[in-house]
Amino acid sequence: MDGNRQFGGKAVLVTGGSRGIGAAIARRFGALGADVAVVYRSNADEAGKVVGDLTSAGGRAVAIQADVAKPADVARMVEEATAFLGRLDIVVNAAGVSPYLPLGQIDEDHYREIFDVHVLGSIMVTQEAARVLPEGGRIVHFSSRLATAPLPRGVVYSASKAAVSTLVHGFAKELGPKGITVNAVAPGVIETDMTEAAIRERGEAIVAGTPLGRIGQPDDIVGIVTFLASDEARWITGRTILADGGFN
Repeated sequence: MDGNRQFGGKAVLVTGGSRGIGAAIARRFGALGADVAVVYRSNADEAGKVVGDLTSAGGRAVAIQADVAKPADVARMVEEATAFLGRLDIVVNAAGVSPYLPLGQIDEDHYREIFDVHVLGSIMVTQEAARVLPEGGRIVHFSSRLATAPLPRGVVYSASKAAVSTLVHGFAKELGPKGITVNAVAPGVIETDMTEAAIRERGEAIVAGTPLGRIGQPDDIVGIVTFLASDEARWITGRTILADGGFN
């Protein structure tokens, strides 16, 4: 375990915690002393690896299967996490999907796949988290740089992420009187399995358009999340933090 136990005694739930940014977030919170519930939709093996890494380092962690697009699953995951960890202090909703289609191929299934995960999921996660989080609780969602800069074939994805930022702004007003903050992080392209195709197609252009001269990595995002979950960020709520390396 890292000597810095900033989140010692805290319990954290991370959706999308089996891979990519979510897994990096789960591992960072564990390294900082938190107990962690790693929520996965379908990849039990990868979730198990994250939990194994956390427990082998002396932490306390559990893997929970749930689909954030299903309200009953969200209610159950919060109940199971609270039962195992004893409490919840921080909820990070990193679950996401990224199918792209051109306008002529967009249909109801495509729309619902994306909006059910990103928009309905964010609503339900916030609703259930608000039932159990104490004063000082933290909720962090994921928007995207593409919320304000949509790409061809990715408009439905972008629209769903714009909705997340709007939800965060509104929910922060509702939960502020309870002492709970609600924020979002909006990454640019981060190198994960979800972005492999985009990096193959546009990697050179992304690097050329990024002042910092590289593709973002999950660890570039996790520090923002842990900051928003910390006491130092107690005066930040309803905000979406853009983290794209200055891409233009």
